[in-house]
Amino acid sequence: MSAIIKLEKKHFPVLLNELVNIISPHYDGTFIDCTFGNGGYSEKILENKKNKVIAIDRDRNCIEKADFFKKKYQNRFSFFNLKFSSIEKIKLNTENLKGIIFDLGYSTIQINDLSRGLSFKSKGSLNMKMGLNKISAHSVIHKLSSENLYKIFKIFGEEKNAKLISKKIVLERDKKNIKTEDLVRIINSAKKGKKYKINNSTKVFQSIRILVNQEISELIYGLINAYKILPIGGLLNVVTFHSIEDKIVKFFFKEFSENKNNSRYLPNIENSKIIFKKINKKPIVASNLEVIENPSSRSAKLRCVMKIANTSDFTRFTNKFKNLLNLESLIENL
Repeated sequence: MSAIIKLEKKHFPVLLNELVNIISPHYDGTFIDCTFGNGGYSEKILENKKNKVIAIDRDRNCIEKADFFKKKYQNRFSFFNLKFSSIEKIKLNTENLKGIIFDLGYSTIQINDLSRGLSFKSKGSLNMKMGLNKISAHSVIHKLSSENLYKIFKIFGEEKNAKLISKKIVLERDKKNIKTEDLVRIINSAKKGKKYKINNSTKVFQSIRILVNQEISELIYGLINAYKILPIGGLLNVVTFHSIEDKIVKFFFKEFSENKNNSRYLPNIENSKIIFKKINKKPIVASNLEVIENPSSRSAKLRCVMKIANTSDFTRFTNKFKNLLNLESLIENL
């Protein structure tokens, strides 16, 4: 069992030691941190002076931290203000790429920045934009039909009260401009008298955030494009937090890492599209101690594979989640 590092109060990446245990045998090369944030993973990797890090983040608020890293680590660190689905735009040249890392969670710093509106504790205009966005949460709430709001809340948020909440939103927006605190009030009124383990607004806010930031297509094409630039023997590591993103990552890794057979009584059928070797057969989760010190880590799952072959056919993968991609495309008409 890996040791647990002392966690910082303001920000710390989840499953840090567990990730290091997986990638450290591959040190002395370059790693791409696709979700730089406050630099927790990058900083840990750069402790080894033979490592380099290429960091990506769509959030412009990360640039100041990235500039600090550039001064501290000089030619061992570089940063790109990009969505990670655009990872192929990075010029690798002769870089000795060893691994790519995705942490799909939002940092405490981002959540506590009330101007972003990611938290239901926020006040004022609906936002939820993480950078390089086409729309805000305000457009989603004020322009989507009741039917489409229902679909978003039900599918992206797995919200049981999706229909009633969507109807109440449409009625309210006909009377006034809905702000963050108004949306929280509407959700609470739809759930009046019901008790839940999580905050009443959690699932609705999650669903809007997924749509605003196009998290489904970002993840699907981020994984595909990360695979494309990863050399044979390179590691692909992903930390997920909610069920939808974990289903996507789990399917991607499993679909392309196992032989297929129709029955346990029949011979194994070789799958010509095996491109991954699983590093951990089951997802790695946070220890009890980490969950106590950082409650947001309780839903985190770390999955890792090694690239062992090349392919250009990801039709099965994209078709599997075509319904989610189609739903996400609703923002194109806003």
